[in-house]
Amino acid sequence: MNRFIKRIVPILTMLIFPFLGMLYHWVNQPKVTVYSLMTNADNAIPFVRFFVLPYSIWIFYIYICLIYFFIKEIKVYYRTLLIYTLCALLCYFIYTFFQTTVPRPNLVGDDVFTRLTQYVYNRDLPYNCFPSIHCFSCYLVMKAIYKSSFKNRINQTLIYGMSSLIILSTLFVKQHAMMDALAGFLLVEMVYLVIARIENQLNPSLEKQRKLGEVYRG
Repeated sequence: MNRFIKRIVPILTMLIFPFLGMLYHWVNQPKVTVYSLMTNADNAIPFVRFFVLPYSIWIFYIYICLIYFFIKEIKVYYRTLLIYTLCALLCYFIYTFFQTTVPRPNLVGDDVFTRLTQYVYNRDLPYNCFPSIHCFSCYLVMKAIYKSSFKNRINQTLIYGMSSLIILSTLFVKQHAMMDALAGFLLVEMVYLVIARIENQLNPSLEKQRKLGEVYRG
């Protein structure tokens, strides 16, 4: 029983998500100046209502990926969750001082996809766009599986495929511009690099402490 509790406690760190969600809604408000990063290429992308489905299941997909990492290798789980949290906080900081928006189409129709899109639009104001949280998090789990020791053709195909679909959905449901997605990718790369360097600096120190401990015990 104690072993089970010790094993399951680390996953409780995912309770950071409700806190991050509250912060997101706090900064999801228009500021005095709101910018647009839309380009001609963005304007040429059509609105495709079917893409609202992968867009809507995004957070559940991220949860599933994290739980999978937790089961396979706890270190990958912790690193991914840490980088997600840092990237999200950096996004909120940027939203506070550099608020962007994306124009939304007028929705026509009463089908399930149109209604779901309207629900998404009602719950999420058209701000907090740059960088894209959907895009950075999907790119993050792609990078995490690629760097992991347990990657294989099946899990890479599933994660790459679903992540790519969600990233594309942010453009086709008119929630983000291409610059938002690119900024999300860059954000992950920057934070990942910083974390990797910190880990490299800590590992020799931890190894030295371990060896000293063995000497004293000997």
